[in-house]
Amino acid sequence: MENNKRLLMIAYHFPPVRVSSGIQRTLKFCAYLREFGWEPLVLTVSPHAYEITSPDQLGEIPPGVVVERAFGLDTSRHLAIRGKYLHWMAQPDRWVSWWPAAVWTGMKMIRKYQPQAIMSTFPIATAHRIGLSLQKRSGLPWVADFRDSMTEQGYPRDPLTWRVHRRLEEEAVRHCAKAVFTTVPTRDMYAERYPEIAADRWTVIENGFDEENFRDAENGLSQAPLGQDGQLTLVHSGVLYPKERDPRPFFAAISQLKNAGKIDGKSLRIVLRATGSDGLYKPMLDELRIDDIVHLEPVVPYREALQEMLRADALLLFQGSVCNHQVPAKIYEYYRAGKPILALADPAGISAQMLRDVGVRDIADIADQSAIATTLENMLDAMRRKARSGVAREAAALNSRKSRTAELARLLDQFIK
Repeated sequence: MENNKRLLMIAYHFPPVRVSSGIQRTLKFCAYLREFGWEPLVLTVSPHAYEITSPDQLGEIPPGVVVERAFGLDTSRHLAIRGKYLHWMAQPDRWVSWWPAAVWTGMKMIRKYQPQAIMSTFPIATAHRIGLSLQKRSGLPWVADFRDSMTEQGYPRDPLTWRVHRRLEEEAVRHCAKAVFTTVPTRDMYAERYPEIAADRWTVIENGFDEENFRDAENGLSQAPLGQDGQLTLVHSGVLYPKERDPRPFFAAISQLKNAGKIDGKSLRIVLRATGSDGLYKPMLDELRIDDIVHLEPVVPYREALQEMLRADALLLFQGSVCNHQVPAKIYEYYRAGKPILALADPAGISAQMLRDVGVRDIADIADQSAIATTLENMLDAMRRKARSGVAREAAALNSRKSRTAELARLLDQFIK
């Protein structure tokens, strides 16, 4: 690998953190870049900054890849007094304490390894602050991987956080060599927001699925269904943000169908795994008396999460209208899983459009209880008649992580004179 060009990658989410599919973007870029002539150098945070860790994906870091972990704390867990902390201590996010040590460590890595470029990845805004600082100090070309939008009207909801994020965003788009997004609508929104920036600075590299992860998950996979005899099982694995992916209309729709005698706990099991807000949702399920149908389950290793997707009868997707420019990373995993999909999303958003393009029929407005109930009832009936299928394998194959890494490598090659 000595002849490879080098890329310093700044990412908060990296093994051993245990999160949902969001970690996969950086990890898979790291895994496949060598095949395209680039050597990744990873700058991440010390593991104690993570709320949940697991060694299950450490083995996916390629042998010999340099990984430096700079000191950082989670303000809410490490710096709070009786659960409270000053608001400015979590700007632009709760991991801002990572910034000083990461800049110091990053400059040490730049002097030692002489990378040709820097890349930082959102959604942890401090990563972009680190990337900006290193770009100013080193003069290296910097790729700001925004993924989704850093700011929109009313997002982030907190006014101070919005102002801090918007200032950081403005600096980032002016100093980066490339601003990368995961959807065309987000790229176009930024191009319109900053018309003075040259058009060739904006680009799109979508998310995807990793075929090797799925093959590993399929190895020895139990062929038994998740549910009991006669019971259909629907699964959502990953964070359910109370505002951006509000499940309350969905819960109300489940209650509506149960009260009408259309569903019960024997015929339907819904698994919401690792929502991140179980304490908020459990009382709702209890009050609606649907806790025999909707089950809140804890986080599991990534391989097990994929196996659960593969064994489920259908998969659930949540995406609110405030995220109409965004696509959840798990949508590509759903493509590859080949299971029917119930999508609760704004019909005008990019997620709904993408699903329609690959033949998904069961899409309901996430905010419309009645539409959700009707769509779910129709889908369950079709599934029992074997009249629902997943995304075709040929369509899914166009969205692999390796192909996305090839796109990144071509982008990076533009910096080499």
